This record gives sequence, structure tokens and C-alpha cells, in this order.
Amino acid sequence: MQPGIDTTKPHTARIYDYYLGGKDNFAADRRTAERAMESWPAVRTAVRENRAFLGRAVRFLVAEAGIRQFLDIGTGLPSANNVHEVAQGLVPSCRVVYVDNDPIVLAHARALLTSSPEGKTAYIQADLREPEKILADPVTTATLDFSQPIALMLVAVLHFVPDEAQPRRIVDTLLDALPSGSYFVASHVTPEHDPEGVGGLERTYQASGLPAQARVAEDFAELAFRGLELVDPGLVLVSEWRPRGTDVRPLASEVNWYGAIARKP
Repeated sequence: MQPGIDTTKPHTARIYDYYLGGKDNFAADRRTAERAMESWPAVRTAVRENRAFLGRAVRFLVAEAGIRQFLDIGTGLPSANNVHEVAQGLVPSCRVVYVDNDPIVLAHARALLTSSPEGKTAYIQADLREPEKILADPVTTATLDFSQPIALMLVAVLHFVPDEAQPRRIVDTLLDALPSGSYFVASHVTPEHDPEGVGGLERTYQASGLPAQARVAEDFAELAFRGLELVDPGLVLVSEWRPRGTDVRPLASEVNWYGAIARKP
């Protein structure tokens, strides 16, 4: 067992891994996940839709917005279509810094550090709630050029930062460090379409010692995108953000997850 990994306490990254059908989780993670799924049975659908949104977002940023650098905070465990795989698959010179606070993600970071020869990927173990440390980390400053546009990725992470943890200060600190022309990608669970189910998931996480706060679209927009230029189609369900193909998409009450991309003027 890697040092620093407490298998008796659930962690959001490992619960997410379980929802995605991964194997890098422990009994405590599975117990919390199963209890959450009792309240919100469609959570696995929602997680898959969020993961697909992440891939489409990266493709847009590289292919249409011309972004070549990514700061992905709350990376989670390696899965299919990680940011660097999608980005470097389009432009091999893309550079990515991954950030997570779960030691088991660090243990699997080798999978995140495979890079094209032209590009670079790096990983640091740090906490979103300490944005100054992330920005000042030597790995961050050695990998990313802060004089050029950067895409900040906070996908499926802000709902783990309740109001008392001052999420707006965190977002502002990160965005203030990025130059004009940078982009911000964020997604967030909402209670709007299934208040009972999402509320049960929220309480399950809190009872397991995990901070959680679902937010309605208006509050998410104010937290994440104030002062930025939203990219069309704006803030929508993740399943509705530039979907590919013609497959029938899940109901809003199954997704319960907003996402958007915005540009820093």
C-alpha cells in the first residue's frame, strides 16, 4: 500500500472511479457510492456524460480555440480519454499539468505522464483549496508558460468545495494568474432536475466525511463564470454541450450536471 492512502475513508476520486467501472477503489469508497446510488440511481449515467463532456471540451479547446496548455485540477484516477491523450492526439506539442489530492492518484500518475515527445505532461499532489501552492509549484511553472493562454479545468470538482471553503476566492486566484485569451472549463452537479435524488447523494457524501454542495445553474454561473465570455451553447447540461452523433441523450433528471466553457477577455 502506498504511504498516505487511508483505505478506511472514502475519497471522491475513488468513488468516481467506481462509478466509471474502474478498479482503483476500496470498500469504503464502494459503500459510499452504493448508498449514493440508492438516492440517485442514474449517477453512473451522469458520470459518463460528464466524462464525455470533458473529452469534447478538450477537443474544442485544441482544435477550435487554439489552446496548447492545460491545468487540470481534480484530475481523478486515470481513465479513458485523459486530457493529455485527447489534446496530444490532436496536437502532439500540448502540455498538461495534472493536480489531485488523493495519494492513490499519485500512485497511478505514471499513466498520466505518458506524453508525446513534442509535448509534456506533469503531475503534482496538491489541493484545490490551496490555489497559491498549485500556481507556485516548480512543476507548474516549469511545464506551463503563463505568458500564453492556458485552459483551466475544474471538471466535477467545485461541488466538493462548499461555500464555507470560499470557492469564489479559489476560482478568482486561479483565473487571475492566467493571461487574456485563456479558457475555463467547469462542470457541477445540480439539484434542479431531481432534488430528492441529488439531495440524498449530497447527504450521503457529507455523512461519510466528504464535503459536498450541489448548486443551481444561477449559483454555479456566478461562482465560476462571472466576468468571462461563455462559449456557445453557454451553461447547459453536460450531455447537451455540443453533443456528437444522433443518439438519444439521457433525461435532465438522469444527468443533473451542468457544464460550460468560458474565455477570459
